[in-house]
Amino acid sequence: MYSVNKPQSFFHLHMISDATGETLLAAGRAASAQYKNARAIEHIYPLIRNEKQLMKVFEEIEEEPGIILYTVVDQKLARLIDERCASMGLPCVSVLEPVLTVFQSYLGTPAGRRVGAQHVLDADYFRRIDALNFTMEHDDGQLPLNMDDADIVLIGISRTSKTPTSIYLANRGIRTANIPIVLGVPVPESLIRATRPLIVGLVATAERISHIRQNRTLGNTSGFEGGTYVDRASITEELAYARQICTRHNWPMIDVSRRSIEETAAAILALRNKSR
Repeated sequence: MYSVNKPQSFFHLHMISDATGETLLAAGRAASAQYKNARAIEHIYPLIRNEKQLMKVFEEIEEEPGIILYTVVDQKLARLIDERCASMGLPCVSVLEPVLTVFQSYLGTPAGRRVGAQHVLDADYFRRIDALNFTMEHDDGQLPLNMDDADIVLIGISRTSKTPTSIYLANRGIRTANIPIVLGVPVPESLIRATRPLIVGLVATAERISHIRQNRTLGNTSGFEGGTYVDRASITEELAYARQICTRHNWPMIDVSRRSIEETAAAILALRNKSR
C-alpha cells in the first residue's frame, strides 16, 4: 500500500477581539498547528467594541467565510456574533467563555467583564517594558561593560537563537543580554567578573547551524562570500571554542538544535530557578 501526501488545503480563520487579539491569535495558531494539511488564512479584527464595527467585520466574513473565534466580554455583542454566525451557517467559538465559566463555578462569583484587563499598566507591565529596553540595548554584544545589570546573559556563536530567545525572556520581564562568541576572540572581561546574572551558553549541531546560515546568506548581496561561515568544519571549530569557554567558567550550556524558542527559554528559566 502506497502512502500519498495530501495536498495542503486552505481555510479562513476570522478572529474578533475587543482588545488586541493576542489571546485569539495564540489560540487560533495552536489549534491550526494540529492540522498539517490545512493552513489557516488569518483575519484579525482587534478593538471591536460596538455593533457598527461588528457589522463591518461580518461584511468581510461574508466575502470569505470560515471559522470564527472571538473574545468579546460585552454579552450583547457576543450574542450578535453567535446569532449572525448561526444565520450564516458558520462555526464560531467564544474562546474565553468556557474558561470564565470554570472560574465562576470555582470562585463563586462572576467575572468583572473588563475589556483588555490583561493589559493593565501595572508594575509588571513597566517591568516588561524596562526588560525589553535593556535587552534591545544589550543585543549582540552592545554595552558589554554593565553585565551585572542583567538577569541573564546568553552567549553563543552566530545563529544559535540568542536574540529571539533574549526578546522572549524580556517579554517575561527578565533583563537579558546576549554576547556573540567569535573564534579566537576572548569574551568581555566584564562578563567573567559578573556575579549577578545567570550566564548560559547556547550551542547546536554544526549541521543545524550550517543549514540556518545557508538560508541567511541567501538574503545577502551578490558579492557576499559564504565560505567558512557555512562550512561545517569551521562551525565545528567555533562550537568547540564556545564549549571550552563555558566549561572553563562553569557556565551551563543548552543545545538548541531541536528546541523552539519557547522550549529554550523554559530550559533557561529552569536553570535560573535552580541557581537561586
